[in-house]
Amino acid sequence: MTLTIDPIKGLRGAMRPPSDKSLTHRAYMFAAIAKGDSLVQNPLRGEDCESTLACLAQMGLTFEWLNETTVRIRPAAEWTQPTDHLDCGNSGTTMRLMSGLIASRDLDVTMIGDASLSIRPMKRIAEPLRLMGATVEGDTPPLHIKGSSHLKGIDYQSPVASAQIKSCTLLAGLRAEGETWVTEPSLSRDHTERMLTALGVPLLRDGDKRVGVTGGAEFGGFEFDVPGDISSVAFFMVAAAILPTSRLEIKDLSVNPSRTGIFDVFLEAGIPCILEEEREVLGEPVTDLVVASPFEKKRSFEISGPLVPRLIDEIPVLAVLATQCQGTTVIKDARELRVKESDRIELVADGLRRMGASVETFEDGMAIEGPVKLQGTYIDAHHDHRIAMAFAVAGLAAEGQTTIDGAESIATSFPSFESELRRLTVEG
Repeated sequence: MTLTIDPIKGLRGAMRPPSDKSLTHRAYMFAAIAKGDSLVQNPLRGEDCESTLACLAQMGLTFEWLNETTVRIRPAAEWTQPTDHLDCGNSGTTMRLMSGLIASRDLDVTMIGDASLSIRPMKRIAEPLRLMGATVEGDTPPLHIKGSSHLKGIDYQSPVASAQIKSCTLLAGLRAEGETWVTEPSLSRDHTERMLTALGVPLLRDGDKRVGVTGGAEFGGFEFDVPGDISSVAFFMVAAAILPTSRLEIKDLSVNPSRTGIFDVFLEAGIPCILEEEREVLGEPVTDLVVASPFEKKRSFEISGPLVPRLIDEIPVLAVLATQCQGTTVIKDARELRVKESDRIELVADGLRRMGASVETFEDGMAIEGPVKLQGTYIDAHHDHRIAMAFAVAGLAAEGQTTIDGAESIATSFPSFESELRRLTVEG
């Protein structure tokens, strides 16, 4: 599928972004291990989250859609052996987090994915699960797991800051003997910890980067209204910041501090964000947000160190922002981008160069000169949803038409992306 983008003057209006993908995954998985039924409202209906729900259903979970936005989930009394492979589609979150749930049960499961997922690294979650006593074969998918209801708690030093490694290990630890700890080099997303705490599971803490659970913890069914996804709305935030006649109101946005690195970048770049009506839902902070085109010149910025895990998914579109900022923007310590759905460092750099930007790449990032007037071009997104959406934003500010191939991938996280873009467009 191709997506054709023409330049526009701005975005104006209000939007409720697609529900947070990470929180939807976790809501489904936590509902699957709760003691009682759960109601999940406004879950993301993208392909990745549908993969999670389908995989859980193969192991005994049942669910019923009460209406278009609410699903009732009933956990299985005992998880059952699936009769076929679990197909995780394009979702690394499905495969990595669910591995922790499967590893702590007496199941023999093979997890598979599409071509993109099949080359993504799984050794990072296989290692702690093996140390706990599960048998895990495959450092890339297919992933074959022989679980055990007699796992042992471990004290694991994660080599990278990764919410997926941390969550996988902690979820396995909920059914392991003793304590299970994870220490990270820097703080990654903490959705799992916040949700566990809100559900009454006592977390073990030792400083900011070390967290644990005690085996045997249980919790009851719950209700959760999934807030909007900052990683998805980031594309519209950047578009509103670089297009001259924009004022965008964003409703019900999750602003978990481990995910709000984009606010730090906007502050450094001189782009105002106004937060309104701050509140909390199942441990997650939620707010309304206004982004309007700044009157002053936008400044270059740096993304590095502990900031990287707080905005890793937003880096492709923040690279687009960098092309419209004065000076040299530097992105480093982001080698993780090379093992996402694609090598995002190379694809972003190549696409921006095609559009006329000056970009230097490193093993762990890039440097981008700005400002530059972008030129419309052809972009191959390599079926990576964030690459496709980032260059759609670039195309809005470019001269001439931009054509993006592989845009069907957008449906994995933001099915209504194109229609929302058209609805909010201020024509030139």
